Amino acid sequence: MAIRSPASPLLLAVLCLLLALAGRLRAEPCIAVYWGQNGNEGGLREACATGNYKYVLVAFFNQFGGNQDPQLNLAGHCDPNTNGCTFLSNDIISCQRDYNVKVMLSLGGAIGSYRLVSKEEAREVARYIWNNFLGGSSSNRPLGNAVLDGVDFDIEGGSRDHWDDLARYLKAYSTPERKVHLSAAPQCPMPDYFLQPAIDTGLFDYLWVQFYNNYCQYSSGNAASLEHMWNRWTSMNVSKVFLGLPASPQAAVGGFVRPAELVTRVLPIVKKSEKYGGIMLWNRYHDVLYGYSSEVRNYVCSADRLSSIPSMLARPFMMV
Repeated sequence: MAIRSPASPLLLAVLCLLLALAGRLRAEPCIAVYWGQNGNEGGLREACATGNYKYVLVAFFNQFGGNQDPQLNLAGHCDPNTNGCTFLSNDIISCQRDYNVKVMLSLGGAIGSYRLVSKEEAREVARYIWNNFLGGSSSNRPLGNAVLDGVDFDIEGGSRDHWDDLARYLKAYSTPERKVHLSAAPQCPMPDYFLQPAIDTGLFDYLWVQFYNNYCQYSSGNAASLEHMWNRWTSMNVSKVFLGLPASPQAAVGGFVRPAELVTRVLPIVKKSEKYGGIMLWNRYHDVLYGYSSEVRNYVCSADRLSSIPSMLARPFMMV
């Protein structure tokens, strides 16, 4: 026969301690951010040390293909043409080792000269990226000897062709010991004009879908278009999908979601999917100015297990 019994003082003390910790513990980071396009955004190691990010996308490798000399552009940070960016190797290693942040090379961007004219050129570009940024070897690695965790596709111009081939060739470099992670940043309208065939390969680990500068962005009080396209993107063959947002009102023409609305109106929608991975922010510079990631992190990345602790206290304890 089951009878109700008050919890022992020790058990109550333990549960109260857990409840107190729940309010203090910070959730595991689940935010991706683009870094590299503004010299005033601070250093790479500094970004990782905030504890706000799980992924930092080094932007941009924006000149390649079409018989062009490959070129990395890090705006005001350093000049790779004079080997001026190799100091970032220590930052990258620190991000990975000390802060458990994945650091990835981002291809493309809104400004640049990049295209792939053939399947063979896709193979050559993949080989160059492998040898100069990933686990291969080269005498002139732009970011030094650090090995990046993968490659991000932010393709917004140039040719529509052969990005699927590039994804296949890059993924083929994965080994059981070191995986080459692939991510993509499609626009929220589907299909994405440049990247859809590549995404359809099923080789991408993460999608940071840009829900800004488009009709499917959130507008105050209206999340219908966002929800419709979010559900379509989370039906893709990909491990995790992230909600791409501008980090400040000035970071994009439209689509900025104020933190309070993100928490109360948008997150309840996107978190319904098992493929929800977190959010992506454009970009680190605007995040420094606005403090967006610090303000939303514990809501975006909240661990569900912590929310169950208050209900544990409320339940009657049963003893046989």
